[in-house]
Amino acid sequence: MKLTNTLASLALAAMAGVAMAMPAAAQDLIVIITPSHDNPFFKAEADGAKAKAEELGYTTQVYSHDDDANKQNELIDSAIAAGAKAIILDNAGADASVAAVQKAKDAGIPSFLIDREINATGVAVAQIVSNNYQGATLGAEAFVEAMGEAGNYVELTGKESDTNAGIRSSGYHDVIDQYPDMVMVAQQSANWSQTEAFTKMESILQANPDIKGVIAGNDTMAMGALAALEAAGRTDVIVVGFDGSNDVRDAINAGKIHATVLQPAYRQAQWAVELADKYLKEGSTGEDEKISMDCVLIDASNAGSLETFALAD
Repeated sequence: MKLTNTLASLALAAMAGVAMAMPAAAQDLIVIITPSHDNPFFKAEADGAKAKAEELGYTTQVYSHDDDANKQNELIDSAIAAGAKAIILDNAGADASVAAVQKAKDAGIPSFLIDREINATGVAVAQIVSNNYQGATLGAEAFVEAMGEAGNYVELTGKESDTNAGIRSSGYHDVIDQYPDMVMVAQQSANWSQTEAFTKMESILQANPDIKGVIAGNDTMAMGALAALEAAGRTDVIVVGFDGSNDVRDAINAGKIHATVLQPAYRQAQWAVELADKYLKEGSTGEDEKISMDCVLIDASNAGSLETFALAD
């Protein structure tokens, strides 16, 4: 009888252990870190990653580093302390982020990067980025066509520390510079900021009242430029952006902005979570570290199908 009771107790203990283990797996934590959610692109990333992670049974913590590498480092420390299983990261600088991602790796936490690359390989498990060069050439081709292949124009660029800013500018110029009658009269960084773009566009307009077009490194800067142009009564200036935001979609539909380039932020973030889930379960993503997603030109012909950085099927 004593042996029977012992075996029964062991069986119950084993069952209890299984019952306890099952919910524990559902509580595995994925930490999602992006730039400021004031920018709808980064909010879409965070929302997409959070939705997919929770759909797959993970808990999530969502943070913003505000493009501050020191704050990002503190958030990585917090993720390590919290015992995160994986980190989804849109980083705060191609060089400045390498050490933080390495620190997470050394702590046994894999990182899955979205939108922005870092200047190192073998540190993150995956780096999923939009094909910024391909997208920039699409935007530049639309810009040149709308400009009639001639005229003075302005370029607003993103943060110098962001690899994407340079890639997009290169893509723009590899197309535009083929047209000798297209003349860039000003090129300034507005650091991805709508407010800064507004201020700089005001100054540029005063010095160059004869501009015909503005091409911006992202939609937030395009909207800032548009606001400055409208304040100056310059509704004739052609504006092209990059990202595929709802704000620019609405401006395209209203005839105020000519075009933008969609990079699929929501889907990109979800794919990162799917790869994290596969990696945690199987030890491999089955993909190369560097993954590129093509962009799509958005203009009056398809803007009506755009919603939150995704085109309807």
